Amino acid sequence: MTKRSHTAQYPEVQPVLPPRTRGVIGLFEENCTVCMLCARECPDWCIYIDSHKETVPAAAPGGRERSRNVLDRFAIDFSLCMYCGICIEVCPFDALFWSPEFEYAETDIRELTHERDKLRDWMWTVPAPPALDERAEEPKELAAARKAAEKAEAAAQAAAAPRPPATPEGDA
Repeated sequence: MTKRSHTAQYPEVQPVLPPRTRGVIGLFEENCTVCMLCARECPDWCIYIDSHKETVPAAAPGGRERSRNVLDRFAIDFSLCMYCGICIEVCPFDALFWSPEFEYAETDIRELTHERDKLRDWMWTVPAPPALDERAEEPKELAAARKAAEKAEAAAQAAAAPRPPATPEGDA
């Protein structure tokens, strides 16, 4: 109470935000498989997804055609969003991320529904994840992959090693 208060001059001076600040949600569209988990798990139902099925030709001759979902629309209504992060948590393909952008105010509430182009633009402001702790245990997936690679390399070396000539059993 004995110090004078300091007023931050916001528009001229940008605030220093803590790392991993929750601002808006960015979309990495290439990772989205249109599984709809984010829209189903959203407690506010503020995520709108439209898609269609597309037939993909066979990868190899004699193979069969596959169908895949193609994203037509991905929109988030930030006037309804409560920034809980459930959509980001449930995304199994890492298509949604927190962006520290917070300046997206609009004069009309209807303009707070942001389509995939705007969400994609925010994706590039997402900070890199923090570095892993060097004292942490190695993830079991990496350990299993390394073991399999070492086993395959040992098998390849054993196959490439010269073998001694076989002697007939009667020569001894």
